[in-house]
Amino acid sequence: MKNLPLDPQLFIKNRQRFVAKMKPQSIAIINSNDELPTNGDALYKFKQNSDLYWLTGIDQEDTMVVLFPDNPDPKYREVLVLVRPNELKEKWDGHRLRKDEAFAVSGMSTVVWLDSLDALLQQWVNDAANIYLNTNENNRKSNLVPVRDYRYAQEMKERYPLHHYLRAAVLFKELRAVKTPEEIKVMQEAMDITEKAFRRILKFIKPGVWEHEIHAEILHEFLRNRSAGEAYGSIIASGDRARTLHYISNNQECKDGEVILMDFGAEYGGYNADLTRSVPVNGKFSPRQRQVYDACLHLHNYAKSILRPGITIAKYHEMVGLEATKEFIKLGLITEEQVKNQDPETPAYRKYLYHGISHHLGVDVHDLGPSFHQPIPVGAVMTIEPGIYIEEEQLGIRIENNIWLTESGNVDLMKNIPITADEIEALMAAK
Repeated sequence: MKNLPLDPQLFIKNRQRFVAKMKPQSIAIINSNDELPTNGDALYKFKQNSDLYWLTGIDQEDTMVVLFPDNPDPKYREVLVLVRPNELKEKWDGHRLRKDEAFAVSGMSTVVWLDSLDALLQQWVNDAANIYLNTNENNRKSNLVPVRDYRYAQEMKERYPLHHYLRAAVLFKELRAVKTPEEIKVMQEAMDITEKAFRRILKFIKPGVWEHEIHAEILHEFLRNRSAGEAYGSIIASGDRARTLHYISNNQECKDGEVILMDFGAEYGGYNADLTRSVPVNGKFSPRQRQVYDACLHLHNYAKSILRPGITIAKYHEMVGLEATKEFIKLGLITEEQVKNQDPETPAYRKYLYHGISHHLGVDVHDLGPSFHQPIPVGAVMTIEPGIYIEEEQLGIRIENNIWLTESGNVDLMKNIPITADEIEALMAAK
């Protein structure tokens, strides 16, 4: 990773929070992700298992963490498992962590090599009654590839069939939804780098520039500020392409009179930012474009005003939908008659706003959190990203900031990023 060293207290505190939720006489074993092949002898860029990273800060393949707070031997109550450094492999693939380096990152003083784990693990498991294993329980997961989590769970059940197995995902879903101040500090770095990229491209955008050129400017700013790169595939969508929610082709010319929707965010220290802004290619919104933009900004600010700990995403979306209905009537997109006769399952406003308004953000861009009908907890970081997409006008506008929900109110982690039409026009004119 390219970031400056993080405070290991971030990961120490995360482990303490996890262990406090474990049942007595339990051991938790968390695995890193697989290295996945592409074609020939090539591999995809390695992406660490988010749960393991959240616990340790270690971004290296073939890593495990073992937590056993009731281990009779205090030395082995938390153990980091690493692949043993190999001189030949390092000549090809680069440096692998030594024990002192892993301690500096994670704060874990007990490090054992992967090739010596089995004998130790058998003794630890025999002293435990329960075994927590991690699996990816994201509600939108559709990948059926038998990844390491599931293979390892099957191996453990065959080897230790009489133990009681528990889902670590249940604990991670609760804990990772609540961000500590240490996590927010790292996330703020990601937000600040994202701000620098946005201010950079405002000076660059003009009629005739291509979407991929804007994308390149964003990547340049990310990398020069020690970001690991994009938090997700950046969306640079000018004109009618802005209505495609996950447009990532980024290969068309930005033309005079169009509005360009840009959805991008930096990754820093394993944590992510997620920004969307919509700006006029020529630096000046038309009267209609400004009308739609201001309506979207109104929805953004309204959503921010009602998103509080304790509300469910279901109720929150319902309330934003009612406000969107009012705004869309003012814009002439729908009529009161259409609203009166609408199907409650597919309200009229959905023609022009066809996605959710918020999601959890953290180590994953769509981070873990409570389900649709459960209360959002104090400490969650949420996106707020209403949009208005008008096919008849070849126009798509979305405005997104990232908000930390605290007991004393919302903290906008992107408060310094220009957001009003006047601010955007002024900065584009200043170039």
